[in-house]
Amino acid sequence: MTIDVTSEFDAAAASYDRLVGASPGYHRNLSRSAHRMRLPGEGAGLHLLDLGCGTGASTSALLAAAPQARVTAVDASAGMLAKARQADWPARVSFVHARAEELAAAGVRGPFDGIFAAYLVRNLPDPDPVLAGLREALAPGAPLAVHDYALDGRRRSRAIWTAVCWSVIIPAGKVVTGRAGLYRYLWRSALRFDTVDALAARLRGHGLVDVRTATMPGWERGIVHTVVARRPA
Repeated sequence: MTIDVTSEFDAAAASYDRLVGASPGYHRNLSRSAHRMRLPGEGAGLHLLDLGCGTGASTSALLAAAPQARVTAVDASAGMLAKARQADWPARVSFVHARAEELAAAGVRGPFDGIFAAYLVRNLPDPDPVLAGLREALAPGAPLAVHDYALDGRRRSRAIWTAVCWSVIIPAGKVVTGRAGLYRYLWRSALRFDTVDALAARLRGHGLVDVRTATMPGWERGIVHTVVARRPA
């Protein structure tokens, strides 16, 4: 069954934070990925892009890694952005409603000193045009960090992912949000998405360099990864 992912996120926005907040390590792992960007000087003088910011969990993670940075946070879901804007943010954080494919039209232009894309690339109908645009939006030498369900390709990881989805994530999503479609989609999309090695190769194919991959602890080992790459200096 095909779903409109943005509409599903709109519908889930009101209770989304409660659901992900119950997931052990969700916020810590976002913070791990943001810190893996190795942003200098606590972000002083940097302008960062948080693409696919959702309700702001990734924005908070980015600020934890670079507390003095200016952050432009973008999402395609108006509902998720409305929830994000309810929090108390520093004046240097701004939110923009835009699809990842239409950043320039929404006035979101680089160069950025770092781009964080958490749980975004897997949801794009065609990742390659977006990734090509992000490469061009990076300042020379600046990092792009992709945080996502990009499995390691092992049968064990696929089995664990399926078991967790059908025993925990999908039932919890149904109970908390009243809808299960988004969470069934999450299960399928991770199985169909690039493995972590394929995602790293995809970034290299767009001219990014110094590509590094790292996974998460606990049950997400081999399932959730950070892939960090840089635009050549």
